[in-house]
Amino acid sequence: MAAQVSFMEGTLSLIHIPLDLYPTLLQPILQVLLPPSQLPLTPENVALTTTQHHGSQTHSTFLNISITPIECSIVCHSAWAESVFAPAIRRLSSQQAKSVAISGDAYIALSVYGTGMDAGSRVVELTSPLALAGIPIFFITTYYSDFILVPTKDRQAVVKTLLARNFVFSDDDHSQLVSANPSPTSSATAHRHGGFGFGGVASGSVYPASHSRVPSQPTTLTTNDLSTSPTSPPPVGLSSAVKEAAAADDVDALHQRTFDLLRKRHVTPYIEPGLTLVQCSGLRSSSSGGGVISLRNPPTPGGSTSHTDTTTTSSGDTPISSRRGSARPVPSKPAWVNTIDTKLYTSTITALVSQPRFLSLTLAPDDPPSLLLDRALVPLFGDALVGPVDDDEAALVPIFLDLADLPFEATGIVSGVAGRLVRQMGGSSGSKKGRGGEAELSYLSTARAGAVMLGRDLVEGALGVLRPLLEGEE
Repeated sequence: MAAQVSFMEGTLSLIHIPLDLYPTLLQPILQVLLPPSQLPLTPENVALTTTQHHGSQTHSTFLNISITPIECSIVCHSAWAESVFAPAIRRLSSQQAKSVAISGDAYIALSVYGTGMDAGSRVVELTSPLALAGIPIFFITTYYSDFILVPTKDRQAVVKTLLARNFVFSDDDHSQLVSANPSPTSSATAHRHGGFGFGGVASGSVYPASHSRVPSQPTTLTTNDLSTSPTSPPPVGLSSAVKEAAAADDVDALHQRTFDLLRKRHVTPYIEPGLTLVQCSGLRSSSSGGGVISLRNPPTPGGSTSHTDTTTTSSGDTPISSRRGSARPVPSKPAWVNTIDTKLYTSTITALVSQPRFLSLTLAPDDPPSLLLDRALVPLFGDALVGPVDDDEAALVPIFLDLADLPFEATGIVSGVAGRLVRQMGGSSGSKKGRGGEAELSYLSTARAGAVMLGRDLVEGALGVLRPLLEGEE
């Protein structure tokens, strides 16, 4: 397997907002969609100053806004949590404020890119060893790539774990790692359980020279994200086969602890009647940086405007006519509003204002905006979306896990649940499968919940797998 893992800049906070307070806190939610230049001038916001492109400022950090039937979940820069959300929470009544939660730990985001493989193959070497090392994980699959959130305090443990699993640094500042060969954990698990989609993936120290890549495929996940005590490594000197068997046993034990905990907390999987989702993207920016909402046709100095009765100044700028017929030149550095995809931006705000049943928006510096949304919202976006929005075969049905009684660091359990689904549904006849014969799925971790997304034809089978495990049936 070949994959590139990059540590993204900035520390992040996770915020849980109950659905009944969503309308009350909508204003700060919309506020974090604005670039720092549009926010009130505070020391925290000054610290968020971002890379300039043609004079416009764009987000240089990770942002996820998810509204589900369980909660509203925000992943944003820690400075935004402090300067935007904390004041809004303090204005609530004491009872309301207690129901909103901001994570005590700061997190960092890891972006995962891979070549020639589905999303699950890109991340399988990460999730299992990190979970076995006792590192809590949040996982977010997007249209183009995947993101893993880990506590900032565990960064060195993450690096140590990845280096032990055949990753190497690819740059001088130790912010990117590259994997060339499958780790014992992932290869053992795949061999023991009949393969999880690794077939046909050539090994080699390969990582993308740019971030141009095909859309992320439905993900096959083979491991669990539950934070737990590290298991003992196999003794030194054992044969490769014995080490692989021991690694597979560790993963099995981790999965078992996951379901034991879920049963203890009375977590029951369920679906929302009539809710189907589509995973899609906004248009890719033609400039560097994904932007708040990616650029459609960013203006350039000397470019024409929509005015037909203007002339060009000696500086190359096109003047804008005023009501009195005079003209002033367009600044060589256009305003932020002139550099965004206004159609996608407006549609996104319209959807958020409507309090949707399900919408997950992910913004990252090197990707176009990615959306996982209720198909009923698609008409709001017109032609601003890229992806299979009209393809019934691509429709996804989410299976929800309400993890409200678990701490923030345990919500990555959704990945372990997905791994069990892949193992037990891989041989289901007539189901949609990946390269290795496995069931295809995608997944989303939020602050207090998890969701596994599968095709319509797989949902009943998946519930048939999960319910006995979570209800203690044989």
